[in-house]
Amino acid sequence: MPQNVSLTPEKLVAKIGQDGLKQNLKELDAIGRRNNRNRAFGTKGYLESSNFVLSRISTKEDSVFRTWKQYFNHTYEETREISITGPDGENVKVISLMYNNPTPLPKGVSGQLVAVPVDDTRGSGCFEDQWSGLNVNGSMALVKRGTCSISDKLKFAKSRGALGVILFHNTNSTPNAATLSAENVGLLAPAGLVSLSVGEAWYARIARNETLKVSLLVDSVFETRLSWNVFAETHEGDPDNVIMLGAHLDSVQAGPGINDDGSGVTAQIEIIRALRGFRGIKNKVRFAFWGAEEPGLVGSLYYTAHLTSSDVQKIRFYFNYDMIGSPEAVYGIYAGDNAADKVGAKILLDYLVDNGKPAYFGSFGTGSDYVGFLNLGIPSSGIHTGGGIPTDPCYHLACDTYDNINWEALELNTKAAANAAATLALSLEGLPSRNDTSLNHRSKETVGKMFTTWEHTKLEAASGHVCAPITEHKI
Repeated sequence: MPQNVSLTPEKLVAKIGQDGLKQNLKELDAIGRRNNRNRAFGTKGYLESSNFVLSRISTKEDSVFRTWKQYFNHTYEETREISITGPDGENVKVISLMYNNPTPLPKGVSGQLVAVPVDDTRGSGCFEDQWSGLNVNGSMALVKRGTCSISDKLKFAKSRGALGVILFHNTNSTPNAATLSAENVGLLAPAGLVSLSVGEAWYARIARNETLKVSLLVDSVFETRLSWNVFAETHEGDPDNVIMLGAHLDSVQAGPGINDDGSGVTAQIEIIRALRGFRGIKNKVRFAFWGAEEPGLVGSLYYTAHLTSSDVQKIRFYFNYDMIGSPEAVYGIYAGDNAADKVGAKILLDYLVDNGKPAYFGSFGTGSDYVGFLNLGIPSSGIHTGGGIPTDPCYHLACDTYDNINWEALELNTKAAANAAATLALSLEGLPSRNDTSLNHRSKETVGKMFTTWEHTKLEAASGHVCAPITEHKI
């Protein structure tokens, strides 16, 4: 498409429609179906997803966009088999966790079930005193999910000699996958996640002084695999003033990830395609499709950890789009305490409010690809429409397919993202200069350490990574 029309936010927004958004998600869904029902890091499904994105955003001799990949290695884990045999010899429905530690094969582990006291305020099994007086050595610990990182619970269990952990869900919803982080390989008790009803029933029986014996089998494999981020950047625009947009390209192993985060991926594809018809971009626009987000923000942290000081100064704003088409969508806009974040956040919020949506500002968590940017002091915002019940009951589940999208929300949020990108691509008015924006308390060196240890980038508790804004300010 020739570049013969001057860019305006209104003209770019007008190029966005549901047809293109749907076409992309149909293909991502099909890729998942062809590849063990997922598009996870380290799999053929991710490779096909990457190839598809590049086919949609680039041309053979591209005069508008430069595209490239950034490669990195990370530990891949796959649970080949998991099973729980209950106290009455029954097979219990169970799901695994990413980076689950294996049991001995072929029989797994068996032992008496010991209940860790439920504490829904502090979190069950989250603190050392909650394990005091419990003898889980050579036994199986029964622990309720929630509040603190699951890996913390499993570390306590292992340190006290537990053979394994039966983790029971903390809501009536279908249990969904979470990550234990690659850093914890070998440090945790093996675990199986069961429903709230199963866990509560066993907990009640133990309270009646019944002796329950359960068995757990976890067959997990670990290996280093290559992955990559995909980038597209406008040739036009000031290279010293870059506006970035990001969405993660991988899914969890449990499903094809069409809302999480095919929704952000298709939004960026369509904005890139729409931008091809315009000229007059004053500030360079860079799009990132992050790899290996689900195992722990791996791709985006690799990118931010390897930016030079000069590169950091050139990135004027980062927008994150992770789950923007949830079936029962809310309209959460990430906004930190500093004025620079609010510049981009307000553009997003105003567009959504002007189009009749109850958008609100919410604070950042630790659960999506904005983390590395925030820790470098790069102003950031983004949209999130919710994960888990009630906003997306298929979050991190096999049912996160093409049918799991609110098309009105996805289209409107994509238009909001296009409007914000075009606005800052044309003018940085109101945005403080990078020299006036201080780094957060974590320095660039700390981000490097984060990339090494992952301790500061664990996905938020309870839902794996809960990337929704966590403080509402309704409009």
